[in-house]
Amino acid sequence: MIDIDRTAPVVVRHEIVVAAPPETVWNLHTAVDAWPAWNTGIDEAALNGPLREGATFTWLTHGLDITSTVRALEPGHRVLWGGPAHGIEGEHVWTFLPEGDGTRVVTEESWAGPPVEADPEGTRAALDASLTAWLNDLKTAAETR
Repeated sequence: MIDIDRTAPVVVRHEIVVAAPPETVWNLHTAVDAWPAWNTGIDEAALNGPLREGATFTWLTHGLDITSTVRALEPGHRVLWGGPAHGIEGEHVWTFLPEGDGTRVVTEESWAGPPVEADPEGTRAALDASLTAWLNDLKTAAETR
């Protein structure tokens, strides 16, 4: 199974339980073009074609213009994307698990590259804050639908 780089200098993992069915959370999260409508950290996002392995999407977050490639996809359950951005090689996996009447969302991301090696604690803190905010925004959006 394709995964994040678990040997990278920075690896961050978070999870949250969302009071919404997995299908609702999955559909919200994988509608890339709609991210700016609910994710306060994303200014622009555009998926180039259908969501599938090999698809790319561009997005603007915290002043960073990023192009990511979907590397693995298990519809309704797991998506992994990654790619380079400003000297950082990032890999990001999202897993959606039924839990009672809701969904447990697990996100893990690895960062490697010269900017990370120059400031591992600073980049870890930035990634940690970003993922926490993303999960909270996802929870809020899914629970209000």
